[in-house]
Amino acid sequence: MLVLAMLERLGIIVTVAFLLTRLPFFRRLFDAQLQINFRQRLLLVVVFGCFGIIGTYTGIVVNPIDDSMYRWTTVLGEDEALANSRVLGVVVAGLLGGWRIGIGAGLIAGVHRFFLGGFTGFACGIATIVAGAIAGIISKKQKKNRIVTPQVAFIVGASAEAVQMLIILGIARPFDLALALVQDIGLPMIIANGIGTALFVLIIRSVIQEEERMGAVQSQKALRIANLTLTHMRKGLTPVSAGEVCAILYKEIPSLAVAITDRNKILSHIGNGLDHHGTGEEIRTEATKYVIESGQGVTVGKESIQCENPDCMLQAAVIAPLKRKDQTIGTLKVYFSSERMISPIMLELIRGLSTLLSHQLEIADGEKHKELARESEIKMLQAQVSPHFLFNALNTIVSLIRTNPDHARKLLLSLSAFFRQNLAGTTRQVSTLSEEVEHVKSYLSIEEARFYDRLDVYYDIEDGALLAAVPPLTLQPLVENAVKHGLKGKSEDGKLIVRANKEENRIKIEVEDNGEGIDSARITSLLESPVTSEKGTGIGLYNLNERLVKMIDEKSGLSIQSEKGKGTVISFSVPSPNAKRLEEVM
Repeated sequence: MLVLAMLERLGIIVTVAFLLTRLPFFRRLFDAQLQINFRQRLLLVVVFGCFGIIGTYTGIVVNPIDDSMYRWTTVLGEDEALANSRVLGVVVAGLLGGWRIGIGAGLIAGVHRFFLGGFTGFACGIATIVAGAIAGIISKKQKKNRIVTPQVAFIVGASAEAVQMLIILGIARPFDLALALVQDIGLPMIIANGIGTALFVLIIRSVIQEEERMGAVQSQKALRIANLTLTHMRKGLTPVSAGEVCAILYKEIPSLAVAITDRNKILSHIGNGLDHHGTGEEIRTEATKYVIESGQGVTVGKESIQCENPDCMLQAAVIAPLKRKDQTIGTLKVYFSSERMISPIMLELIRGLSTLLSHQLEIADGEKHKELARESEIKMLQAQVSPHFLFNALNTIVSLIRTNPDHARKLLLSLSAFFRQNLAGTTRQVSTLSEEVEHVKSYLSIEEARFYDRLDVYYDIEDGALLAAVPPLTLQPLVENAVKHGLKGKSEDGKLIVRANKEENRIKIEVEDNGEGIDSARITSLLESPVTSEKGTGIGLYNLNERLVKMIDEKSGLSIQSEKGKGTVISFSVPSPNAKRLEEVM
C-alpha cells in the first residue's frame, strides 16, 4: 500500500520535470559549450531545494509505534516520521547540475526537514545533504553523457534512499523506533524514489532529445536549401536568381507564397496571390520599407500586408532583410494564412534563411571582385613587354638601318605588329590560333635578326587548326620562354618548332626547342606555383596554365616534357573548331 501511495506522487514529478524543461537557464545544464554563472547556479539550487521541500510536504506521515499512516502535515510529533520523495529532487539536482547544486539543494531541503520535527529530523536532514553529494559525484564520473541514463538515475535514486535508511538507523534514537520505521518504509521508499528519479530524468531526456531532433531536421532543411540556392545566389540579386530561389523556398517551406524584393521592387513572387502581388511591381507596403530602412525583420498581419484584394489568402507574413555587408539590399517575404501558422521554429528558420542568403550574396560579391581582380591581373600581364626585348629590338633595328634598310623596315613593321597584338590582347577574351601564330612570327622575326644564323624556326601547322579558339597571348610566351631559357646557351644550331595538329576532336599545340632542357624536379613546380618569368613578358607558365584551365577546360592545361641537355616540348590542347560547332548543334 505504501509503495502505491508513494507512486501516486509521481504525477508531481512529471509536472515539475516538464516545467523545468521550459526554463532557458535550466537547459544550459545540458550544453557542454555553455557555462552557467553564479546567479543561475543559485537559482537552480533554490528550485531543486523547493522541489525537495514539496517532496517532504507531499509525504505520508508514519508512526511506527501504532503502525498508522496519514497524509499531509506541517509538523511531526516525536514518534512520527515521513515516507516521502524529498531525496528525489536533491538527487536529480546533483545528477544534472553537479555536486555544488546537489549539496546546495540538499542543504535547503535538509534544513527544512530538520525543523519539521520528528525523531528522524536530524538524521533525514543529514541524509538529504549526503544524497546531493552522492548524486554530484556520480554525475562527475558520467562525463561522456550530458544527461545520465534512466538506468543510472534509478540506481542512484534508490542508493541515495538506501543510504538515508542507514543514516536513520545510525543516528535516529530510540533505535528500536528507527528500526521499526526502516522496516516499514525502507523498501517502498527505495523503490519509489528510484523509479521517480528515473522517470524525472527520462522526461527531461525525452523533451530535450525531441527538440534536438526537430532542430536537426530544421538544420538539415536549411543546409539543403543552402546547397540548392548557392548556385543561383552566386549570380547576385537579380530577377532571374530571385525567381529560382523563391521557387526553391516555396517548395521547402510550408507557406502560401514566397517573395524576394530589392530596395525598390518585387523581383519575384511564387505561390498564392501571384495575380495581384505581381513580379516587377514597386514596393508599396510600409512594413517592407521599414525592414529595408532599419535592417530589422518583422512579423506582420493582414493590415500591414496592405493588400487591396478582399479575397487574398495572404493574411500574415514574415519579412526578413537581405544584407550585403551592413547594407540592406532587399527582403525575403514568406506569407501564411494567419499569424498562428508562424511558429517559433518557423520564425527562426526564416530568419536563418535570410542570414544564409545574405552570406551567399556577400560571397557572390566577393567572387565578382575576385574575378575582376583576376581579369585585371591577366590584362596587366598581357600588356607587359620586357624592356630588354624592346631595347634589344630597337638596337637591332638601329644597327640595320645603314647596312640593310629594307630589313630594318621589315623589323619595324614586325615590332609594330607585335605591339598591336599585345594591346589587342588586353581587350579581347578569345583569339584564334592564326592570330597567335602571326604574333609569334612578329616576335621571332626580331629574335632571328638578333641571333643571325644561330636560330632556325620551323612551323608545322595544319590549315584546319588555324581557326581554333585560344586565349589571347597564349602561344607567344611559350615561344619566348623557349628562346630566352631553352636556347640561351646555344651558340649555334638552335632550333625552334611550332606545331599545331588535330588529334581526334582537339587541336594539340606544341612549342619544341633543342635547348638545355629543364630539371625533372623543376617541371612540376613550374605548373604548381606562380613563378613568373624574370626576362620574358611576365606571364609565367603557372599563369598560362591557370588561364587555359579556367578559360577552356581541364584537358587544356600545359604539359611539359623535357630531358636535361636534349630540349623541351611544352604543349596544350584546345577543342577543334569542328568539335565546337558539333557541340553547339547537339
